[in-house]
Amino acid sequence: MNYGYMRPLADDEANRRQLEKLEAVEGIRVFGETHAGAKRRTVLDDLLGRLGEGDALYVCSLPVLADSTRHLLDIIRQLDGQGAVLHVLAGGITTEQTYSFRTILEELAQFQSDIISEKTKMGLLEAQKKGHSAGRPKKSRDAVEEAIAMYHSKQYSLEEIKEKTGISKSTLYRNLES
Repeated sequence: MNYGYMRPLADDEANRRQLEKLEAVEGIRVFGETHAGAKRRTVLDDLLGRLGEGDALYVCSLPVLADSTRHLLDIIRQLDGQGAVLHVLAGGITTEQTYSFRTILEELAQFQSDIISEKTKMGLLEAQKKGHSAGRPKKSRDAVEEAIAMYHSKQYSLEEIKEKTGISKSTLYRNLES
């Protein structure tokens, strides 16, 4: 039997792209988590428990299935013990084949990079939902306007402007140009 597994990702929170790709596999039964978190992966645990000899588990990418190299290795060992195989659609990877050491290292490096990227995106999304914005806070418009007025008055040095308004030389010049 063919089984598919999906979970929300930062760029696919509703699992639409994953579902589209998984449904292209003939005779697949798709299971999905309702949350993106690494903890409480109950759907994955249930699905792994039902896989048996000759079954295949399909995922779109490795970060969907596991959150670390250790977690991925544990899942692959479990699948091997049950006689099931893993198919990763994104890389054309399957546990049915033997790969060169270089190919394995390349895939692991990409996996680690994807995990870091996904965790960063999820963190930014969570912060955004809480009303926080990424990056350095903007300087107040009033302070910038005061710095510009001081600069145009020609009575203050750049150091005095920075000291009084908190606006740096580069911020002042950037705003003078616009």
